[in-house]
Formats: sequence, structure tokens, C-alpha cells
Amino acid sequence: MISIGVVYPEGRPAAEKMASEIVERFASHDVRLASSMSDRSWAEDLDLVVSLGGDGNMLRAVALVAEYDVPILGVNFGQLGYLTAVEPAEVHGAIERVLAGDRSIERRMLLAAQVRSCDPALDGAAFHALNEVVLERTAVSNTIRIGVTLDGTFFTTYAADGMIVATPTGSTAYAFSVRGPIIAATHRALQLTPVSPHMLFDRTLVLGPETNVCLDVRGDRPASLSVDGRTVGTLRDGDTIECTASAHSVQLVTFGPRDFHAVLKAKFGLNDR
Repeated sequence: MISIGVVYPEGRPAAEKMASEIVERFASHDVRLASSMSDRSWAEDLDLVVSLGGDGNMLRAVALVAEYDVPILGVNFGQLGYLTAVEPAEVHGAIERVLAGDRSIERRMLLAAQVRSCDPALDGAAFHALNEVVLERTAVSNTIRIGVTLDGTFFTTYAADGMIVATPTGSTAYAFSVRGPIIAATHRALQLTPVSPHMLFDRTLVLGPETNVCLDVRGDRPASLSVDGRTVGTLRDGDTIECTASAHSVQLVTFGPRDFHAVLKAKFGLNDR
């Protein structure tokens, strides 16, 4: 028996209806719905996860399955759907194809991040990110100071509104909005992009996948830490977040090769130019 997990955004009637239809259609399999309270153990022995939503829901699915290398089939109920593979009308046929082994897998690099903090609630916290890890100013502070250490050697201190450590997948997310470069999603690299830096050196660094990137907060202005768009806490003077390429990867279900350039053109409305 194949175990199928279904992740969908609560309060989206179309996605909720589709989740119920999947439960009914594939009743001979173990089908589990992810609640808002599901933790990572929910995905421990799943064979497939179906994400019903947009890219935000895909990121939630990734957070649940990251440590278990479970393939994810993305169904686009959102607007952009950059990470999704099929449209809602195709979902039942797509699941049947996956169960029959008629699918491809596109592997995407994940970031592994670990916090060192004077706050016991945050100290030692570990995360996986498909898009990015971000340190940025809080609502009550101005420019923050972030020290950057690469492979154990101090690089420099940035005065900026924030700092983004992104994967190639994340190069078309937050980093894209602050004019970072676009990197083909299946590459392996770390992208370090300052947000509104108050200094002459304002360029993105594209680093090798083996690089260890450590960010530390300096001074009395705190920084908000977010992982794939989810705020997870506040770091203060001396606190650090260490980012490396994860030993795990995201497995996105596809049906045949995915043309990166065609996806860019379609998703960013470049076909009519």
C-alpha cells in the first residue's frame, strides 16, 4: 500500500474540496491530510506528498518532508505556481501516473540552518529552507549590522536592512525582488544578497555549495529571522545563524524534463515580448 500525504491551505474551498476527492479516489491507499498542527514526523513513512496550493503551500510541504526525501507533486491553486507541476484538472491522472512509476524527479538543493542564541527558546534550533534564510530589521529598528563569516574566516560587516542566504530555487523569490541574479534552479550554490545595503559594496556573492556561511548580529539593533517566509524568532547582539548545503534535497515530481528558460518565460510573462 502506498502512503500519500496531502497538504493544502485551510480556508481555500477549492483546495479543500480537491483534498476530499483525493481521499475518496485513492481510498485503497493510506491517504493523510496535513493539518495546520502537523509536525515533521507526519511525513516519516510517506511515499508521496501532494501539495494543493501555490508556492507558499509548496514551501510548507517542503518544511514537513525535508528530512525524509519524500517526492512532492505540486498542484497549482495559486497565482504564480513557480514550483508546481500540474493544474487542478490534472491532479487525479497525475497521482495515478506517479503510482505507476510514470514520472521524473527534479532534485533541488536545500539549505540547512542552525541558530546559536542567548535565547534558550531559539538556541540550537535547526531548519531547512528551499528558498532562503533571511535576517532583516525589525519594525522598530533601522539599519542593522550583520557580520559575515565564510568557511570560518571573517569576511566583512554589512550595514543593511537585511541579508538573504538563498538557494538557486530562491534566486527567483525574495532575492530576485532585491535585484539578485537568477540562477538555474537545479544548480548547487549559495547566494548571499544584502537588502538595501548602506555601503559601497552592494553586490550579491554567488558561493560554492560547500561554503559555510555564518551571519551574526552586531550591536543593539535586533534582527528578525525568517525561513522560507516564516518568521521564526528574533536574533540579538552576538546571536548567529549558520547556513550550509543540506545533506537532503527536495524531490519535485515532474512529467518529463522541465525547461528552466520556458518556465521563466511563462511564469514572468515574457512570452509576448
